[in-house]
Amino acid sequence: MLATTYRRPRTMRIEHVAEPEIEHPNDAIIRVTRSCICGSDIHIYNGLVPDTRVGSIIGHEFCGVVEEVGPSVQNLKVADRVLVPFNIFCGSCYFCQKELYGNCHNVNSQASAMGGFYGYTHTAGGYDGGQAEYVRVPFADVGPTVIPDDIHIEDAVLLTDAFPTGYQAAEMGSIREGDTVVVFGAGPVGLFAAKSAWFFGAGRVIVVDCEDYRLEFARKFAHAETVNFREIDDVATHLKKMTDWLGADVCIDAVGCDATGSAFHGITGKILMLQAGSPIALHWAINSARKGGRISIVGVYGPTFNMIPIGNAVNKGLTLRMNQASVKRHLPRLIEHIRAGHISPREIITHRIPLEDVADAYDIFVNKRDNCIKTVLIPPSARAEA
Repeated sequence: MLATTYRRPRTMRIEHVAEPEIEHPNDAIIRVTRSCICGSDIHIYNGLVPDTRVGSIIGHEFCGVVEEVGPSVQNLKVADRVLVPFNIFCGSCYFCQKELYGNCHNVNSQASAMGGFYGYTHTAGGYDGGQAEYVRVPFADVGPTVIPDDIHIEDAVLLTDAFPTGYQAAEMGSIREGDTVVVFGAGPVGLFAAKSAWFFGAGRVIVVDCEDYRLEFARKFAHAETVNFREIDDVATHLKKMTDWLGADVCIDAVGCDATGSAFHGITGKILMLQAGSPIALHWAINSARKGGRISIVGVYGPTFNMIPIGNAVNKGLTLRMNQASVKRHLPRLIEHIRAGHISPREIITHRIPLEDVADAYDIFVNKRDNCIKTVLIPPSARAEA
C-alpha cells in the first residue's frame, strides 16, 4: 500500500509498505478514504518530536471504511463508514472512565503523561498513522465511530481532531454569557475555537495571527474581529486597549511551540532547542487576560522546559486549563451542531490533494502557499469511488 513516511527533517515521502494486519482480536483494518495534514504534523516534519524514526507512517486525522475486524469486535462490521479519533484509548482505565481519552493509561508505554496517538512517532506509542491507504485500529470497539448517513465525509474527517480540539479549547475557557474571547492562532484549530466560542455564549471574539489571508478567513468563517500582530508594537497592550484596559475574559492558545513574534523565543525555542518550542503565544495569552481570567491551552508544546511567566499568572489570579482533546466525548454534541446548520467543518478545507503527492501537500501546508488553511489527502481507491 501507499503510505506517508518520515525520512528526515523536512522530508516526507510516499512509499510502498506492507498492508497492516489484525494483530489482536479487538483490532480492525480501515481503508482510508480521507486523511488530513495537521498543524502538529509540522513538528514531526521539522524534526522537533523526540524518537521520530525513519520510516514512521505519519497522520492522525483520518476516516474510512471497515475492511476487516478481529474476532472480538462487536460494535463494527465490514463496510461501516467510520471516523477514527486521533486518541487511541482502551475505554476501561481510570482516565478513560473519566472520559479523559487523551490520557489513557494503557496505550503508551513511552510516556507517563501523553496518551497514544496515531502516526505521531514513538513518543505517542509508535502507532502507524492514517496518511496511508490502510490503517490498523486497535481497541476498535471503543475508538472508531460510525459516520451517520447524513454527515458528509469531509465533515467527518474534521471530527477526528481539529474541530473537537477547537471546541474543547472553548469549553476549557469556561466561557460565560457576553465574555470577550481572544484566540491566538488562525489555523484550523484556532478557527474552530473561535467559531465554538459563540456556541458557549461569547459576546466578542478576537483572533490574533500574522497572515492576512488567515485573518480574512477568520472574519468570514468565525465572524471574529482580527489583529495582525506584525502591525502593532505590543500585543498585550493592544488587546487591553481593545478591552477598556481590562483584558480578555478568556485567552486561547491555539498555536503552541511554532509561534512566531519573538526573535528571542524563536532562537531559544525553535533553533537552539533550549526550550520546548517558542512559548510566545502563551506569554501573550497570560499577559492579555484580565485579572481573574481564564487561559485555555491546546497548542502543542514539547515535554521539556519553557520560560513561562507563571508569576504573572499567579498574581493575576488566572485559571489555566489544558489537555489533548477527548474527541469521543464531544462527538454527539458536534454532530448536533453540524446537523443544525450551525457549522460546516469542511468549509475550512482549501486543498484536496492525491495521497501520492504528499510531498507537495506538505510543502503547501507548512509554507502556507496558495492561501492554504487545511489540506486533505485522498487515496487512490477513494478517488476511484468518486
